[in-house]
Amino acid sequence: MEIKQWEDKHLSQFSYAILSECENEIILIDPARDPAQYLEYAAEKKAVISGVIETHPHADFVSSHLEFHQLHGATIYCSKLVNAGYPHKTFDDGDVITLGKMSLSAINTPGHSPDSICVLLKHNDENKAVFTGDTLFIGDCGRPDLRENADDADTNRETLAGQMYDSLRDKLATLPGDVIVYPAHGAGTLCGKALSKDTERTIAKELAENWSLQQTTKTEFVKELLADQPFIPAYFSYNVQLNKAGAPPFQESIDQVVKTKAFAGISVEHEGNGEWIIDSRDQASYKAGHLPNSINLMNGEKFETWLGSILKPKENFYLGSDSDEVRQQLIERSASI
Repeated sequence: MEIKQWEDKHLSQFSYAILSECENEIILIDPARDPAQYLEYAAEKKAVISGVIETHPHADFVSSHLEFHQLHGATIYCSKLVNAGYPHKTFDDGDVITLGKMSLSAINTPGHSPDSICVLLKHNDENKAVFTGDTLFIGDCGRPDLRENADDADTNRETLAGQMYDSLRDKLATLPGDVIVYPAHGAGTLCGKALSKDTERTIAKELAENWSLQQTTKTEFVKELLADQPFIPAYFSYNVQLNKAGAPPFQESIDQVVKTKAFAGISVEHEGNGEWIIDSRDQASYKAGHLPNSINLMNGEKFETWLGSILKPKENFYLGSDSDEVRQQLIERSASI
């Protein structure tokens, strides 16, 4: 058995592959939009990606779960509460995926969202790890306010915060102390407010150091959890629905982007059509000369988060950069949201 973790530093997002070496099969958990790294890993291990588990419909990034089903034949697993619009097998309390000597069990953990699950990994019947999605982070827990405007379910933030209190204590705090916690996000995400820079920790250490697992009343917990959460980018609620339906393949989306020959060639006539012009060059280059009414959103670590905060979903925009290579990188990063 092998666990592989990837980090998208731009979105502070973790994804995972669990390899059964005796079966030469891989299960992915919460894969990012670009499938390349997972396919490279599978080729390296001479294994097939047979399944993808979605811990919940993500708000901050687009998942590649449907692409792995459509192009690679992987089975998608998610909670029945997702009401997914793509082919899938429901994966809830009592459901188990078995691969050789390892098993993956679903644990329903509402709180961040009503349809959140965690995934308990056993090897030779011993508890080894739990993949906690946006329920339990290292040093924090998931925010409960992202789904209020995203769908018609009972997603009142106070209700979900109370469910988070119960899920953490009844479902996760009861696991053996040596079980390793693998979350879906790390420090820098907008899905929580007090995450550690650690990428994994044990249940025992979380019980000792994570504020959300300390002894307190539900009322006090709800108050603390709802206080001082980060802003919610405009694209978050749209992404929930997109991930519920399943996104088109990554490369297919990239290929639909129309490219002009040069940034300077963008016509200012487009200014009157309500289309944005995003200038990704550094500040000095922008100040030296730029198109009228363009926005200087520099090529930085959080480019896509700010892009999704400024633009509304489906708004057209022009993207300018100082090289074709950088522009291509930013197009691919933009596709992740």
